[in-house]
Amino acid sequence: MLFLFSSNSSSSPAWNPAEQFIIEITAPFQKIIKQALSVTEEFWLNYFHLINVRHENSRLKEEISTLRMANSRYREMLATQERIRELLQFKQAVDLPVVPAEVIGRDPTGWFKSVVIDKGKKAGLELDMPVVNAYGVVGRIVSVSPNYAKVLLIIDQNSSIDCLVQRSRDRGMLKGLVSEMCKLDYVVKSEDVAIGDIVVTSGLGGVFPKGLPVGRVQNVKDISGELFKDIEIRPAVDFSKLEEVLVIIKESQLSKQHKENT
Repeated sequence: MLFLFSSNSSSSPAWNPAEQFIIEITAPFQKIIKQALSVTEEFWLNYFHLINVRHENSRLKEEISTLRMANSRYREMLATQERIRELLQFKQAVDLPVVPAEVIGRDPTGWFKSVVIDKGKKAGLELDMPVVNAYGVVGRIVSVSPNYAKVLLIIDQNSSIDCLVQRSRDRGMLKGLVSEMCKLDYVVKSEDVAIGDIVVTSGLGGVFPKGLPVGRVQNVKDISGELFKDIEIRPAVDFSKLEEVLVIIKESQLSKQHKENT
């Protein structure tokens, strides 16, 4: 190196034979060292770059998960608000005193088609009070505790409601089937019932107020040798999506609560 330095200090820019000899010997080593340094530098920089990219990807994934969760909660809030709005509209339409409740469970035994709601005696609920939602009749209360109540759905085989065909005013008894459907019994063959007719409560029996929608006629059959029509009803309520309900408070219960308060 001293030799090259002293040689370069001369005025001539060209290499002399000694300089050429030294260059030929040292240049390959310089090239190898430079390439090794370049590779090491590139690897080092890319390593930190990849670490930063990985951290950035993790952060972005967390943000995406957070946004997805927030979006899901927002959609659920919108859906809940829509259901509540429909319930309020139904409440105004029927113009009856009601207690709102939320479905918190279903019958675990599977013997009955029923649901459990989060209101009970403390909210003024009693046996046989009718339960509805924005689309129609859900069922009636069959068990009640201080804070909870059990509702027997109209699709249960043990349920029966006196009903009217809204168009023809023909009467029948609505009963549950094994499937998510109902049947309208005791409608004689001479009566006028057609597919698409709306079925409502008759008000008889003292449980359900008159005129509440129950369902729509899905199928009508005249069976030979039978006195009554075979009528299948599709309920107005979608029981697979049942979340909020309204319990209709009877006038006798309102009077009882008024006396207790006074």
